[in-house]
Amino acid sequence: MKKDTTDDLLIRMGEFGIIPVVSIGASEDAAPLGQALLEGGLPCAEITFRTAAAEEAIRKISNGFQDILLGAGTVLSVEQAEKAVSAGAKFIVSPGFDEKVVSWCMQHNVVVTPGVATPTEINMALDQGLSILKFFPAEALGGVKTLKAISAPYGGVKFIPTGGVNLENLAEYLRLPSVHACGGSWVVKRSLIDAGDFSEITRRVKEALGIVRHVREEGDGP
Repeated sequence: MKKDTTDDLLIRMGEFGIIPVVSIGASEDAAPLGQALLEGGLPCAEITFRTAAAEEAIRKISNGFQDILLGAGTVLSVEQAEKAVSAGAKFIVSPGFDEKVVSWCMQHNVVVTPGVATPTEINMALDQGLSILKFFPAEALGGVKTLKAISAPYGGVKFIPTGGVNLENLAEYLRLPSVHACGGSWVVKRSLIDAGDFSEITRRVKEALGIVRHVREEGDGP
């Protein structure tokens, strides 16, 4: 099997349209979570480094579900990036622009989408050769209106808005030409994982993908 390049991985993320942002409290929930994502038709997840179980959860999903495009989120240091990639993460997401984390990922040919909130941070990312960036926290910064304005001068940049994206506003974000995909935690809520309600996670995945398909059928999506 041909190994995906960084460009291939970024293309796949865009094709999915939605990237579940997952906070997982117990690594034993990793396997049923991976199965729920596959049954919903979305082989992709960003496991955040907000819990002690994150590294092992990434390892279990990576080993058990090789078709899932798996990333690590809330990566705040090079050490965390190293642990995530060693566990099987194929992409790294950070809440802000950290030059050390970005440089490490670039040196090791690892996809990285750092968070940006201002034109200055977008310029910093462009200086590193990055053109697909996380827009965070999307809704708190003004949502679609702000993203539309901030992206206007940057025709070659695509964004992954995350933070406050939900079922109600997903389509509005996806209709922006500057949006590559959307990150969202509502699809895989921590409370659903803790309760073992993986069938509801599958249902939410299908529901979100239905919106992605609808927007793209309209011809207005990315």
